[in-house]
Amino acid sequence: MRYLPALLLLAMAQAAIAQTPAFPFPNHVNYAFGSIRPNHRSQAQLDQDIRDAYARWKTAYLRNAGTDGSGNPVYRVLCNTDGNGNTVSEGQGYGLVIMSVMAGHDPDAATIAAGLWRYVDLHRSGIDNRLMSWNINAAGQPQQGNDSAFDGDNDIALGLLMAATQWPSGAAVDFRAKALDMLAGQAASVMGPDSKLPLLGDWVTPNGASYNQYSVRPSDFMPAHFVNFSAANGAPVWKAAIVATRNAVEHLQTTYAAGTGLVPDFTVREAAASSQLKPAPAGFLEGPHDGHYNYNAGRAPWRLATHALLHADADSARQARRIAQWSASAAGGVATNIRPGYLLDGTPITTTYFTSFFAAPIGVAAMTSPIQQSWLNAIYDSVRTRQEGYYEDSVALLSLMVMSGTYWDPVAIDRIFADGVQRIAP
Repeated sequence: MRYLPALLLLAMAQAAIAQTPAFPFPNHVNYAFGSIRPNHRSQAQLDQDIRDAYARWKTAYLRNAGTDGSGNPVYRVLCNTDGNGNTVSEGQGYGLVIMSVMAGHDPDAATIAAGLWRYVDLHRSGIDNRLMSWNINAAGQPQQGNDSAFDGDNDIALGLLMAATQWPSGAAVDFRAKALDMLAGQAASVMGPDSKLPLLGDWVTPNGASYNQYSVRPSDFMPAHFVNFSAANGAPVWKAAIVATRNAVEHLQTTYAAGTGLVPDFTVREAAASSQLKPAPAGFLEGPHDGHYNYNAGRAPWRLATHALLHADADSARQARRIAQWSASAAGGVATNIRPGYLLDGTPITTTYFTSFFAAPIGVAAMTSPIQQSWLNAIYDSVRTRQEGYYEDSVALLSLMVMSGTYWDPVAIDRIFADGVQRIAP
């Protein structure tokens, strides 16, 4: 019988320890007092729903992308499955967050998370190289400009902080150092110096004529992320961003969507000297629905409600609740009646199909409203086994994690409450 050298055994043991997550799935989190979860399925069933949804997502969208210059594995998330598929920074961010949550269930989570980061590292923005080039084709070449997109980098940074919390030492990548580097790039290049709002990307000039620090995407308002970024590097811009995005949502909801709470895909400033926002005109950046609640803004209820649930924020709870309560009435309590996009007055853009992309985030928002238990249950059932495409399935999986009580972030994990609960004001 041959025996392995003691040093090799020690190295193997240390590697195994480094791969062991601090908060293995399912890590059940106590969300804010007064919030609800689906109550028609047991916690064990909810956990299994996440495992099943994760398996579908991983099979469909996660790919090995070879190795880096040192022979380490590289991974990417496909944003489409036509041919070899492109990868966008948003997908790499979603992937890092998902891997951090699923660690303990997936034994390869640490390896994949490190590989996802290496792909980011290999595809830096040509403007601020601390950020990621937002759209990369299957051959590894930038598409539609070699620049960044705020939402992708924001989720990458949070995913790195979550990975650092899961694997605090001995991991193949120093996740925390990489997160801090990206946060420094974001603070310098994609936060409005006056507005304190997130720019669309590092290609935007803060005081530009057409695109500037007020021409923003409300789905980029991620206050729970900003809480974590403030705790991680202490830059004042993150606390300022929490206040600025809260005020911007409040103004948009009460001025332009008083009966629905819906927010637009994009905004512009109300007047030349104004710091207030209004919905962008048609064709502003992506198409005819740029000023409507469409395929960007559909993420807003999930982002707002996650802040409310993890950090007991009453303002975010109120803002998410407006959308959740209007949606239940508009859909007549039937989840599959949620339409794929609306004018801000609640008129459906189309009634021809149902998609989990719009439903799942509203399910998270319904968690902030104790009177919406049946609505939450109905939405959960409408999306828990559904499979559509990369964007829909990624947002649905992350939303299902919140609805099941298995989603967390580093500050929520670390915070200690005197009585063990968080509270949302009514």
